[in-house]
This record gives sequence, C-alpha cells and structure tokens, in this order.
Amino acid sequence: MTKTKPYSVSRLRANLYRVIDQVLETGVPVEIERNGRRLRIVPVQAAGRLAALRPHPDYLRGDPESLVHMDWSDEWKP
Repeated sequence: MTKTKPYSVSRLRANLYRVIDQVLETGVPVEIERNGRRLRIVPVQAAGRLAALRPHPDYLRGDPESLVHMDWSDEWKP
C-alpha cells in the first residue's frame, strides 16, 4: 500500500461521498488529519454466513452411508 498525504477535515468535507465511494471500491483506507491526530476510514468486511457457526466437538464423525446400512437388530428391543 502506498502512503498518501492524509486528507484535512475541510478537504474531506468537500469530497466526502467521493472519498467514501473510493474506499468502498478499492478497499484502500483513507487517513484524515485533525489537530495533529489521524483517523482512518476503513472498509469493514462483512462476515460470511458460516462465520457464526460454533464448533461441536461431540458430533458424529464418519460416512453417513455407513449408518444407513448398519445392522441394528442386536440393539433393538421391541
């Protein structure tokens, strides 16, 4: 990432929508400087649908087809 000169607040105010669209399109953060301190506009990556899944360590491992063809006659009591 190349270093660019940070935007001043007045320059950002004049070009706010263009700067935001640029950050969203390119993914490159933009820095703003005010009173000697810097802020950064950074795009946030949305989490995928699978990111909310929790691990289940006690799940059944193996081939599901083997369950279909398993002989349960010794285990089943009517």
